[in-house]
Amino acid sequence: MSTPSEPIGERMPTGITGLDDILGGGLPRSRSYLVQGRPGTGKTTLALQFLLEGVRNGERCLYITLSETEEEVRQVADSHGWSLDGIHVFDLTASPDDAGTQYTFFHPGEVELDEIVKRVLSEAERVKPVRVVIDSLTELRLLARDALRYRRQILAFKKIFSAYNAILILLAEQHPTETDSQIESLVHGIILLTSSLPDYGVPRRKLCVVKLRASKHGEGYHDFTIQTGGIVVYPRLIAAQHHAKFLPYRFTSGVAALDELTGGGLDAGTVTMIMGPAGAGKSTLAAQYALTAANGGKSIVLYNFDENRTTLLARTSALGIDLDSQINAGKVAIQHVEPAGTSPGEFTSIIRRAVEEDGVGLVVIDSINGYHEAMPEEHFLPAHLHELFTYLNQRGVATILVMEQHGLVGGLASPINVSYLADMMILLRYFEAGGEIRRAISAIKKRSGSHERVIREFHIGAQGIQVGQPLNEFRGVLTGQPEYFGGPGTLLDSK
Repeated sequence: MSTPSEPIGERMPTGITGLDDILGGGLPRSRSYLVQGRPGTGKTTLALQFLLEGVRNGERCLYITLSETEEEVRQVADSHGWSLDGIHVFDLTASPDDAGTQYTFFHPGEVELDEIVKRVLSEAERVKPVRVVIDSLTELRLLARDALRYRRQILAFKKIFSAYNAILILLAEQHPTETDSQIESLVHGIILLTSSLPDYGVPRRKLCVVKLRASKHGEGYHDFTIQTGGIVVYPRLIAAQHHAKFLPYRFTSGVAALDELTGGGLDAGTVTMIMGPAGAGKSTLAAQYALTAANGGKSIVLYNFDENRTTLLARTSALGIDLDSQINAGKVAIQHVEPAGTSPGEFTSIIRRAVEEDGVGLVVIDSINGYHEAMPEEHFLPAHLHELFTYLNQRGVATILVMEQHGLVGGLASPINVSYLADMMILLRYFEAGGEIRRAISAIKKRSGSHERVIREFHIGAQGIQVGQPLNEFRGVLTGQPEYFGGPGTLLDSK
């Protein structure tokens, strides 16, 4: 095998959003790589994107297909709006009746596999490619009939294309009980594509760079999606790689009594969790903080899993919380997130873009219950959230999480225990007084400073949010069964 003239440090971009970040800029040149995955995981799409990036860079590209006809490959490209102009498609799937053309399919009973290698060599000499894809190795394995011959044919392909200092990508199907160790030991890198189907929602696709010889890369599984236009990979977030300096800042609510309760407000670089039963005012309280921050010149984004944008704006506007004007001013953005169609990796990537590209200073996630539904493997959710919150804290972003507790009164339960990730916790509860249902609010935790340890009445009406004086005649609020034994004179006017 000829020695490559280019250093291993030179990388060629794949053209796939996110994948180049995982690979440290791209694939080292003059090397061979194996892309494995079950049918439908996106191997062909990944390969075509890789070749199209080469066309954009003025490189000669060759696609050798043994499993799909050229027409089928072009149909895949058409589905993404791509043109394969500039890519040489070498079709070895034609019928035996087409004998005599350079695209003849060689059946193992008729012609030796060596003849295919000769044909590929001839095509390589004609094209002199820089990027090559062979799709797929399944056909070659069947033609080779034994492991030794199969290995020798792969070595022959590597030798052919190394002479042109080309990157060779081999596509192969991976079956649950089968691993192709013959190839895995020969290639310089392995990219594994997987897909799982949850009980509800779209498939969850993941990518893992299993091997990248003598080269650093992002390890572990990374979420990806197949969209019109190709594959988009969402690199797994590693918060330790995203430190940034920021100035201290305190997000106030604009309600004096509430700011007293929370020790002056919510600090930048911290996570605040607002907990309570349905209808207690959690989303309204988060919207109040968002409006005040926007009025102070900060950029805010609200990720809404549960309530649609129209309903949210109508409800908050009726309460005097005018988010519309700040949306028009470009200070507030509201994004609805579909839990069944969004993976945790994709959601994290969306937040990162908002922080790094749009300069968002306050992130509201409403609710964590919806985020939980976006993660089928719920035992991994705390790890995802921990990395995300650490990243936001290190960037000086304040985060507000809304968590709905199951039930309305009595013993309330949380769907998942992530309270330890919060720097501050605000608790909302219902209580009964004078035959009327009322709300109470308390701050039960603040790592970044002191806060009041009292319980105040929390009222939402046409005048917006009101927070009353400490209710000293309260007991049992933290048990979920608050009892008020004071008189009506200490309560807010609900009219």
